[in-house]
Amino acid sequence: MAQTPLSPQTQKGRLITYTLPGGWQVLVGRTDADNDYLSFRVARPNDWWFHVRGMPGSHVILQGPPGADPDRETLHRAAALAAGVVAVSGTRVRDVSKPRGATAGTVQIRHERIFKVRPARGDLAGEPGHASAQPC
Repeated sequence: MAQTPLSPQTQKGRLITYTLPGGWQVLVGRTDADNDYLSFRVARPNDWWFHVRGMPGSHVILQGPPGADPDRETLHRAAALAAGVVAVSGTRVRDVSKPRGATAGTVQIRHERIFKVRPARGDLAGEPGHASAQPC
């Protein structure tokens, strides 16, 4: 699979933002409070939400042009930024909710889709300039 570099990462507040080809943006929370803000204030209902499955980690939101559906490669690139292990949960933001009384960063999701990806090397994801994923 060809690797297309991302634009340099930027930060909006405490969120990290990556730009993918085709006008897609990936937003990454760094703390529990960032995750709450990102998932429930920044994300739109048709955005994609990603989180490493069954473990603590960053919430990752994939935003695209209105009405556009991401292709498989775009979904895998966003999932790779959430991956600390092989299985990453993904769903539309409209299917992410916060349980009543839950602590910051805790969510419930419906219509879960599991992405099996190899986490990208440090020089391709998680560092300025690039992100990538290889489907397993």
